[in-house]
Amino acid sequence: MPDPVLRAYFGVPGYLILWLFAVSSFALFGWKVSLYIRLLRAARSEKRWDRPLERLRLTLKHVLWQPRLFQEPAIGLAHLIIFWSFVVYATGFFWSLVRGLIPVLPIPYPDEVGWMAWALAAMGVAGLAGIVVAAVRRYLFTPKGLERSSDATLILSLIAGLLITCVLALWAKTQGAEELYLVMWWAHMAIVLGFLAYLPYSKHLHLLASPFGVFFAALDKSGMPAASEGASLLQDFTWRQLFSGLACAECGRCERVCPAAVSGYALSPKKLTHAVKELIRDPHGAEIAVSPEEIWACTTCYACMEHCPVFNEQIPLLVEMRRKLVTAGDIEAGLQDALTKLTRYGNSFGQSPRNRAKWTQGLPFKIKDARKEAVEYLWFVGDYASFDPRLENSTRATARILQQAGLDFGILYEGEQNSGNDIRRSGEEGLYEMLKDKNLKALQRAKYETIVTTDPHTYQALKNEYDSLKVLHVAELIHQLIGEGKIKPERPIEGAVTYHDPCYLGRYNGIYQAPREILRAIGATLVEMPRNRADAFCCGAGGGRIWMEDVPGIKERPAESRVREAASLAGVATLVVNCPKDLVMFQDALKTTGLEGKLAVRDEMELVYEAVCPSAEGGSHG
Repeated sequence: MPDPVLRAYFGVPGYLILWLFAVSSFALFGWKVSLYIRLLRAARSEKRWDRPLERLRLTLKHVLWQPRLFQEPAIGLAHLIIFWSFVVYATGFFWSLVRGLIPVLPIPYPDEVGWMAWALAAMGVAGLAGIVVAAVRRYLFTPKGLERSSDATLILSLIAGLLITCVLALWAKTQGAEELYLVMWWAHMAIVLGFLAYLPYSKHLHLLASPFGVFFAALDKSGMPAASEGASLLQDFTWRQLFSGLACAECGRCERVCPAAVSGYALSPKKLTHAVKELIRDPHGAEIAVSPEEIWACTTCYACMEHCPVFNEQIPLLVEMRRKLVTAGDIEAGLQDALTKLTRYGNSFGQSPRNRAKWTQGLPFKIKDARKEAVEYLWFVGDYASFDPRLENSTRATARILQQAGLDFGILYEGEQNSGNDIRRSGEEGLYEMLKDKNLKALQRAKYETIVTTDPHTYQALKNEYDSLKVLHVAELIHQLIGEGKIKPERPIEGAVTYHDPCYLGRYNGIYQAPREILRAIGATLVEMPRNRADAFCCGAGGGRIWMEDVPGIKERPAESRVREAASLAGVATLVVNCPKDLVMFQDALKTTGLEGKLAVRDEMELVYEAVCPSAEGGSHG
């Protein structure tokens, strides 16, 4: 079979034609990529070079195996096959390119090496099968958020084209079909070089950017950018925040799990990152095209970031934009009221700090003041568990359980302030820092060994965003005490229950098993909702949304969707929660959905109390 580059075409040697194609392709590619690099270098700095070995392991896992795509098994497998076909074919292409550009090299073409020719043929067939599956899904069974754009069609066609031309070239070579071989060889090289030149200009730049997106991912789940004045212009964002736009595959997975998007709010995480992409593609634009309604719709539940296969970071983007709105005074009325109360009183209820421990008056024992005497466990109660009358039973139940277990515990009384988790995610970094500073001073005056809290939002702030505090959620502590025999259930909880995973306990901190083990230990029969653990649907309270007014015209509030999901389970009459905000949101949702009397919402600590204290009466613990 003749060497394709040693033949002359219209009097021009083949290798000169290949040089012309290659130089043009790499020049177009390099010019656009260098422009993106200059834009990123001009953006705000952000440290993402730490813990390189951990980053490398993360990249190898999520680029070579792509586990997040297997949440949808069929397309996950198809995508993995297409990826590896692309890797094999890229290897074959560059091998052929080097050999063709420098024909004097004493090396064969890849299709002249048996094992490589076999790999190209096998992966070509497998890759084409993957392309068919991807095309059927995109064009016939299109999931929400996945677009049937001309750009996507072109990319799929180019990938199919490079696979088909290579497979046909291999076949022609085995059949001795010289002219067909030459046509397919040149067609393959032209498609790949054209693909390379086009890619940085297309919306599918993620094919190149996504591995770097994974490598530079956030290695913790605080999700919080460094303090800033906020962002709306290109130069306001950090380079990593802008890079999310380049890495975005526009697959819609973030949109399909976003409680705001699913419920009909203005926000779409996919459109958010697309807006960042457009900001980079048109750096002369005035500001990012994201409305305040979209910015305030986020519940910061982490579902979008948990499911994004390229590790984009939508929450930091939104927090940056919220900071800008806060600076400009463009704040939703309910949120503004809450922030005013938090500034004045240290809590969102506008209550005097002296009332923070008023709930303890219904207890038959005195809880220690950890500021005045040493305790083993310092219970950081939180605003809702302290002030909301709907939570008095569960808060007192927790105190009774700790007392019965013989624990040495206390609280900060009026020394406790709101932890600031939702304030920070609302964009009020200054107020968060003020509350954090007051809490740390109170904690420094107290004598304790471990902090325990019933509020996952507080847990997230104290454990991951304060200064190296030892913190347990009450579910972790109770699970531990049951294992040690310090808590012994005496009256089993009868009947089937389902459990809701709080966002800040589950997705943010990975605490899934302990609450379930507690339910089994007290005799309950656990029936899982379809969306559970990392896939659990948000109640809609996070990120300051609990303080904001409902938006008219939405399909259904997230909490309403969640209680309907729980009520649909056969034989289940109780929805168990482990977050004060969940209890408030779901009890309200029972009223608006007409499910009162059909489904009860109970805090897990109430059930534990009833199981370990036989005299307890149906959740009345006053």
